[in-house]
Amino acid sequence: MPVRPSQVLACLRNGQAAHGVAVRLADPTVAEFVAHLGFDAIWLDLEHQRLSVESAAELIRAARAGGAADIVARPGKGEFARMARLLEAGARGIMYPRCESAAEAAEIVRWAKFPPLGERGLDGIGPDNPFGLTPAAEYVAQANAETFLIAQIESPAALEQAAAIAAVPGIDFLMLGPGDYSCSLGLAGQVRHAEVTAAQQRLREASTASGKGWVATCFDREHAHQCQREGAALLFHGSDWRLLSTGLRQLAAENRNM
Repeated sequence: MPVRPSQVLACLRNGQAAHGVAVRLADPTVAEFVAHLGFDAIWLDLEHQRLSVESAAELIRAARAGGAADIVARPGKGEFARMARLLEAGARGIMYPRCESAAEAAEIVRWAKFPPLGERGLDGIGPDNPFGLTPAAEYVAQANAETFLIAQIESPAALEQAAAIAAVPGIDFLMLGPGDYSCSLGLAGQVRHAEVTAAQQRLREASTASGKGWVATCFDREHAHQCQREGAALLFHGSDWRLLSTGLRQLAAENRNM
């Protein structure tokens, strides 16, 4: 039985943009429902959410049951062993936060890719294999081919290293973290500020020069169209929480005005 192929990488290989959404509600039913809707990727955030690997594995399992969407898991900075366990649980992509240098990017690859690309440890009986049904040599080759890595740039110092990070073999995408980047400039939350926009432009240029893709966090529909026109390979369109919050606040306002 072959390793489950990456929907995001399939889009990239076909010259199409992939589209995803973040799932923050820690209920497997939500992850399964979102996967049924036809998104290419579901972002699970273990950097900021209080999710254990066990809880994340349940969400990953539900999403995989719901459809073909890739799970893109974000561990905390430096959590390389946790990152590897998320891959074994079935995550197809890793979004690594606060990457500051080419050396750190190389460490991501070392933990996420099997030899000869990296030094990921081989277990081979988890959902990623799946469950030992793929012979080890095939599993290793297929997992290396279908696992993608996103290095997040979230500070001015990291932006200076963007080209070197993008050039690391095994890094597939760069992604600006607009919230943290704005905070690092003393402009917390001003994600549309000219300095943040300029940083996104530099990141796009570094990605393109290295032949790598770039990932966009979309602020609204208009911004999403702009990012796609500018060549974003993967676009994340908010989160289940944002959609729930927007809908409930609108309903509450309508009720007050009845």
